[in-house]
Amino acid sequence: MEIWPAIDLLGGKCVRLQQGDYNRDTVFSSNPAEVARRWFDAGSEFLHCVDLDGAKSGSIVNEHSIREIVAASFGKKIQLGGGVRNEATIIRLLHLGLSRLVVGTAALREPAWFGAMCERYPGHLVLGLDALNGMVATAGWLETSQTPAIELVDQIAQHTGQCAAVVYTDIAKDGMMAGPNFQSLAEIQSKCPFPVLCSGGVTTLQDVRDLIGQKTAGAIIGRSLYDGHMQLSEVLRIAKQGGHASQ
Repeated sequence: MEIWPAIDLLGGKCVRLQQGDYNRDTVFSSNPAEVARRWFDAGSEFLHCVDLDGAKSGSIVNEHSIREIVAASFGKKIQLGGGVRNEATIIRLLHLGLSRLVVGTAALREPAWFGAMCERYPGHLVLGLDALNGMVATAGWLETSQTPAIELVDQIAQHTGQCAAVVYTDIAKDGMMAGPNFQSLAEIQSKCPFPVLCSGGVTTLQDVRDLIGQKTAGAIIGRSLYDGHMQLSEVLRIAKQGGHASQ
């Protein structure tokens, strides 16, 4: 299972939110690139970044920090979400050296467009599936649609087979240190033709083992790494050994 440490960018700083609430942020570092180097030095091959300002505004805001993170990556795989809503942005960000881009709001509003972009940039686009009470949330989680999460997956699958992955986030679990919503995740996995990455609530090593047991493609982990509840090196070892590392 792939392990993706998370860096959320707000005002050029590395922060974590609780349940996507911009008024409940904790600043962990004023130097996101330094944080990225820490995760890479610990052995990570992947990094998940979110431009929280961009998610709210609809266009990339923290490009300076993103460039510095890419410069610190030395070829590691970085995916970025937040404010990716048109092809010009996709082209610009891929040219910066990002490996994958997570698209949420624009995919919900224009599934056919997102499908076409997946075909045009195969392997580079990821569906951001952020759900609150089973419904897709957009615009930095500030708006909740009337579209069930699994329905959006079905719509995307009708338009493309080239979606690189789906990042599934249960907003109620995000940043709350209470474990993922395994039931909802299993439902999405059972009906999704694309690899699924679990985001939100991954708190303990047992959570990691359970996700491996559920055959989840990847886990995005944030607050529990920053708070020291889990050590990334141990998480990576468990993932490499398929969940069988000593408990």
